[in-house]
Amino acid sequence: MSAIIDLLLVIKPILGAALLLAGGIMGIIGAIGILRFPDVYTRVHAASIIDTGAMTVAIFGMVLLAPTITIVIKLAAIWLFLFITGPTSSHALVNAAYKAGIQPMIGGEARGEKTGTDGGAS
Repeated sequence: MSAIIDLLLVIKPILGAALLLAGGIMGIIGAIGILRFPDVYTRVHAASIIDTGAMTVAIFGMVLLAPTITIVIKLAAIWLFLFITGPTSSHALVNAAYKAGIQPMIGGEARGEKTGTDGGAS
């Protein structure tokens, strides 16, 4: 039994560091996605999904590195707060964009635009 505990004490910090690194890499991938996507709707979607996932993986890594149960409880509260507010704020942002009349891109052009026109300029 002591050998299993010793093994867990060795693996826990390595796994925690790996999860923190994975969360950071996911965040960087999300930032690249935000820059590459064409319109506000796909950008917000990429940011919301990756932000929630990266935050979850990173906080789980922090939980594995936490020295006391008090810190684990605080991290769980932070996770719950971010897990609820992240998608909610993304929804509010997309709803505001929709109400402002920003059209989503469909097939490389905004909905409602005609192909082959130059906007009336001659």
